[in-house]
Amino acid sequence: MSGRMRQDVAGPPENRSIPEPESLYRANAYRLLAAVLRQPPDQHVLDYLAGLANGTGPESPDADGGPDSLAASMALLGLAARHSDPAALADEFNVLFIGLGRGELVPFGSWYLTGYLMEKPLGLLRQDLARLGFERAPEVHEPEDHAAALCEVMALLIEEQAALVVQTGFFTAHLESWMPAFFVDMAAAESAVFYPSLARFGTAFLQFENRYFRIESQPVAR
Repeated sequence: MSGRMRQDVAGPPENRSIPEPESLYRANAYRLLAAVLRQPPDQHVLDYLAGLANGTGPESPDADGGPDSLAASMALLGLAARHSDPAALADEFNVLFIGLGRGELVPFGSWYLTGYLMEKPLGLLRQDLARLGFERAPEVHEPEDHAAALCEVMALLIEEQAALVVQTGFFTAHLESWMPAFFVDMAAAESAVFYPSLARFGTAFLQFENRYFRIESQPVAR
């Protein structure tokens, strides 16, 4: 599940503490979403996802406000992976995201925010990415506001232990602003068989992130 966004600005490893389990879970969840949104999952990824059905994948953290829905969505995603094969998923991915001219789904932020590709939201995103030290990998040709790329950036911010205000700001501006609607469309897509389970997990995880940022940003009582 390697990423396609890379960060040129990072502190030396010896100066970083080990992320907490909750942060590791969050980063892994973003990596999972990025992997399955970037390209159809191969057998290796399907085997990993299948582990979610019996709890061998990343453990859903306890959190106020409904971790059960997140755990349930992970289990359903695992069950869907168990009953899927790479060839069928390649066909489904092609119809949903590529198609003849355009797929059923358009996984770009500018499309959801303006109705057009490569509009002002992409320019604002590129400014934020440059400020944070990120750049698009040379082999990637689609715009940076692709859903998978945004999930990769969030994973990197968490892994590099970026300040909470940085994580919250990026999430609010570039994911929360449109990805919930994207997952709603994915869940209802006519040709979707496996991907509705990913949509349910994505929806539950975004809700978890909202709660996480809200709770973590509250001042500590003295």
